[in-house]
Amino acid sequence: MFPETRVVHPIEAESFRRLRARLDTSRFPPLTRAVVERVIHSAADLDYAQDLVTDEDALEKAHAALHDGAPVVVDVEMVAAGITRRETVCRLKDATSGPGLTRSAHAIRLAYEQVGPGALWVIGCAPTALEELLTLDAAPALVIGMPVGFVGAAESKAALRESGLPAVSNVSEKGGSAVAAAALNALLYHPVHPLVHQPVNHAAPQSVFQPVSQSEETS
Repeated sequence: MFPETRVVHPIEAESFRRLRARLDTSRFPPLTRAVVERVIHSAADLDYAQDLVTDEDALEKAHAALHDGAPVVVDVEMVAAGITRRETVCRLKDATSGPGLTRSAHAIRLAYEQVGPGALWVIGCAPTALEELLTLDAAPALVIGMPVGFVGAAESKAALRESGLPAVSNVSEKGGSAVAAAALNALLYHPVHPLVHQPVNHAAPQSVFQPVSQSEETS
């Protein structure tokens, strides 16, 4: 069963039909496929097929935590606006900047003080928010780290992958609130019954279409 009855608009159904006609995602395990398709759908950008990095085991655990009621924290209200059927925590309005601390980073500190460990974190705007999260002992259920920008975005996402935390990220400088929210929505919309799929190798996170090596990330 789905967690809630969700009526899919015919335009959305047709959009996904066209996406699958142009890109074969059937080879991927269920949650990876759900995240890939919804991120691509949100941006109309097939390049995310090579850019996304995730791990099915991490997604399965995060999916269970999300549907068990784990808090969802976002870095900006634009991400919150894109997440449906779930209240989120965003402390940006309460945050202030200071020496060596951006307002976005302070908001992450405030949010962690509020929710504690075990939350799902969705960062789609500020690289400094993701950098700050990596300094905390947040023990997240999942970090969706997809900040956008030419300064610090790719580097912060590389640091997330190197941290070993359960994560969804992308290699390039692109990203943003819409795609980050879409990745979380993919987990929200996915059925809550046990997932059945072919065994896959979960030894290390990979790009959903091809392995991403250290040299490729830094080139």
